[in-house]
Amino acid sequence: MSDPVSSIRNLGPAMDAACAKAGIPDADTLRTLGADEAYARLLRSGVRPHFIGYYVLVMGLQGRPWNDCKGDEKKTLRKRFDAIKAQAFDKGLSDFERTLNEIGVIAKA
Repeated sequence: MSDPVSSIRNLGPAMDAACAKAGIPDADTLRTLGADEAYARLLRSGVRPHFIGYYVLVMGLQGRPWNDCKGDEKKTLRKRFDAIKAQAFDKGLSDFERTLNEIGVIAKA
C-alpha cells in the first residue's frame, strides 16, 4: 500500500482529498508526476489557483519547509505557476460550477 499524499512534507488531509479528486491517489504518484503536472491536474479538477499552494507543493516534493522559497527561486516559480494556470485553469468552468453550487445542482466541496 502506498503512502498518502499527506505523508509528503507540508501537505495535509485537504491535499489528500484534492489529489484524489484529481486522480492522484498517493504520494508515489504525486512524486512521479512532479509538481507542475500534479498542479495542472489539480486545477483541471476544479482547485482554484493559488501561488502559495503551488510553491508549498514544490517545496514539499523537494523535502523543504514551505516557507523556504525566496528571491529569484520564488520569481521563477511564479512564472511556472502563471504558465500552468494559463494552460490548465478554466475560469469560466469554475464560475459555472459555482453557480451550480449556489442553486443546489451540485454539492459544495
